[in-house]
Amino acid sequence: MGNQLCKRGKLSRWTKRPTGFVHDHQTLPSEIGIRTVSVDKACNFSTTSNLCISIVTWNMNGQVSFEDLAEMVGSKRDFDLLVVGLQEAPRKNVATMLLAALDESHTLIGKVAMQSLQLYLFGRKNVGSFIEELQVDKESVGGCGGIIGRKKGAVAIRINYNGISLVFISCHLSAHGRNVEERNYECRHISHSLFSKILNPNSRPAHMIVWLGDLNYRLQGIDTHPARNLIDKDLHHKLHGNDQLLQQAGEGQIFNGFCEGTLTFKPTYKYNKGSSNYDTSHKVRVPAWTDRILFKIEDTYNVEANLRSYESLDEIYGSDHKPVKAHICLRLPQTQSN
Repeated sequence: MGNQLCKRGKLSRWTKRPTGFVHDHQTLPSEIGIRTVSVDKACNFSTTSNLCISIVTWNMNGQVSFEDLAEMVGSKRDFDLLVVGLQEAPRKNVATMLLAALDESHTLIGKVAMQSLQLYLFGRKNVGSFIEELQVDKESVGGCGGIIGRKKGAVAIRINYNGISLVFISCHLSAHGRNVEERNYECRHISHSLFSKILNPNSRPAHMIVWLGDLNYRLQGIDTHPARNLIDKDLHHKLHGNDQLLQQAGEGQIFNGFCEGTLTFKPTYKYNKGSSNYDTSHKVRVPAWTDRILFKIEDTYNVEANLRSYESLDEIYGSDHKPVKAHICLRLPQTQSN
């Protein structure tokens, strides 16, 4: 299978519900922080994998076009499930345009929205026979985020697909570099609140949890011009140490035991709309990797996960954010050995 990610030994069944989808106070020291993983580009779709998932997150800044959505979805259909998390999405029927962009290869099987925060789940045409359960939930944070129709918080879908339990959480957290603790609190609050009224307290954890969205963590300790100079020279890897999300996770505040692909792409925010030029307004914002996709294997059944791609879609210009896309394939070794 190549590069196996976040694979842990077989665990005993939990007798109570996990303390949260992002932070567990009982986490072992070896599991603190986000594990950065490399990409294994070789994907033998539907031959060596039980399930392949394409995941996209995009802050749309209130704008949408069919061309951008078609570019975001892409022409390859080497996935069983497509997860699309949108922030600051317009009220237009985005789902209809996404279905048109998929050109009948996939169908909509689940969606949940909280104003401009939207999450869609698509599957292959025969997907119905593989779905054993599907639940949705949402949780808002902040007191005034909804006034202008751009709600902060998270929406989530939980699905059991052919015996593989998955949770997808799409979020939009508080903005501005100074609000690190507020974002940390929002992550923990969302984590402990989602599905708390729905799930049986004795239920098992999901095989995989995926967080995606505009997490809004910024670069710390560097000004905009030095940061842009490094980006212009394709040295943006030198900014990883300034990334607030990696810093806070490394301190054990959030996302313990999660994985993320290497940030080989440029910071995804903030661009001048219609271009690939960073913010030239009077604020001249420091570029940042605000848009992320993280995943964690809760490996009761010894699931193997491979990250096949992790990239930004720089050719999409309709927003001040660039979309971020990942491709993850899962394998159940005991299933294949039967």
